[in-house]
Amino acid sequence: MEKETKMGFHESVVPQVFEGKTKTYRLREHNVNVDDILDFEDSQSGRIIGKGKITKIEKKKVREIDLKDKTHGATYENADELIKAFKKHYPEREVTPETEVFVYNYEFGPREKTEHEGDDKNTNNSEAKEIEKAPMVVPLTPEEAPKVIQEIPVEEKKETLWKPKTSLGRQVLEGKITSIDQILSAGKRIIEPEIVDHLVPTLQSELVLVGGRAGKGGGIQRIPIRITAKMHSSGRRFRTSAFFVVGDGNGLVGIGRGASVEPRTSMGKSLRKAKLNVIKIKRGCGDWECGCGLEHSIPFKTKGHSGSVRIELMPAPRGVGLVADNETKKILKTAGIKDIWVKTFGNTSNRINLISAAFDALKKLYIYEK
Repeated sequence: MEKETKMGFHESVVPQVFEGKTKTYRLREHNVNVDDILDFEDSQSGRIIGKGKITKIEKKKVREIDLKDKTHGATYENADELIKAFKKHYPEREVTPETEVFVYNYEFGPREKTEHEGDDKNTNNSEAKEIEKAPMVVPLTPEEAPKVIQEIPVEEKKETLWKPKTSLGRQVLEGKITSIDQILSAGKRIIEPEIVDHLVPTLQSELVLVGGRAGKGGGIQRIPIRITAKMHSSGRRFRTSAFFVVGDGNGLVGIGRGASVEPRTSMGKSLRKAKLNVIKIKRGCGDWECGCGLEHSIPFKTKGHSGSVRIELMPAPRGVGLVADNETKKILKTAGIKDIWVKTFGNTSNRINLISAAFDALKKLYIYEK
């Protein structure tokens, strides 16, 4: 009876094929037999890249291996190249032309490629077309994106109990700490996002549009997920990242960035990090034209930077509003600022650096009421 098992491999030692014949060279003998079916997984990503049936098992010395037999997908011109590859992945072993190697011959059947793998027939297509197709699996509007994270039914949420893993979390759950200001003023580090959820039930979240895809007329349509790709022998490998801003609208604000292969995971990571990075800012009325004394603006001018982006935040009188771009307005609004002048410099099209610079400027207003 055929049995299935998984066998990982090093990409520089084993040629990566999806159909046809190939062979692998190993220094160790594996508990497999002829006619066994093996699932091959990528040593980096862990994804299954092929299913092969063992047709032959040989034991040869390195110098005896026929590397010119291209019908089995051998990728080495001579024994020296094979020895060099073995030494790279098995530094503890001494490999010479007289070293005995186990040669496993496989036959791969046709297999459907995953969404993360490229097609050799379309390698000449532009990267823009690939990127344009990729965002179709993620929400295209800020209104749709947060819904992906909030897919747990209400009944299931009620049954899920938070079990703190830190002493700070236990103090919050026991009622010894009743305000987020107690934690921030003491300089304690928050490493559980549930602490913020428990102490700040009115926490708001905004998803920053950090990504882009080809739009009409050659423009760029902004999307909440940034998609990047790197070339691999199996094709393009895509990775997504998201950027969240959280705040209670009353002086508490935080930002977070998360990355993952799946859009939902990257959004969840960024939201979690944003809750862990919350700070308290000082608000006031620092404009000479107003002088009302209310906390509708900031008390003084402040500057921040991130990468090439520099930003200046200046107090504004009541009624001016948020004089800034739409993405910067999100962090100012969640922080509870209603009127402000904003001046930016540098590559402001990079939304991540832009929001990070604004957060840096707000952090310099950081002051606690004693």
